[in-house]
Amino acid sequence: EVQLVESGGGIVQPGGSLRLSCAASGFPFSTWDMSWVRQVPGKGPERVSAIWIGSDMTWYKDSVKGRFTISRDNSQNMLYLQMSSLKPEDTALYYCARGAVPVDYWGQGTQVTVSS
Repeated sequence: EVQLVESGGGIVQPGGSLRLSCAASGFPFSTWDMSWVRQVPGKGPERVSAIWIGSDMTWYKDSVKGRFTISRDNSQNMLYLQMSSLKPEDTALYYCARGAVPVDYWGQGTQVTVSS
């Protein structure tokens, strides 16, 4: 059974930082591209970042470029999203997802709230 468990969300002031983690299990993690997707209530999900199998190729949504960094540890089956210079518009439920285009499994999400 595919399982993706996110953690690391929280409430942070504008300009602050958070590191999201995703523990993957139930599939050969090192052979899958992975993504972070976020969703705000009332809006559709949007892909924030993706990382390909070899970790040497990454993609970022324009609005997070230079502020977010995606990484993976294939030895630990972990996916990470380091977020800095956070803005109120980054507030969302963040999901770890298997795949890049498309994604097929999501975790339960971790809430990130950026507010003063």
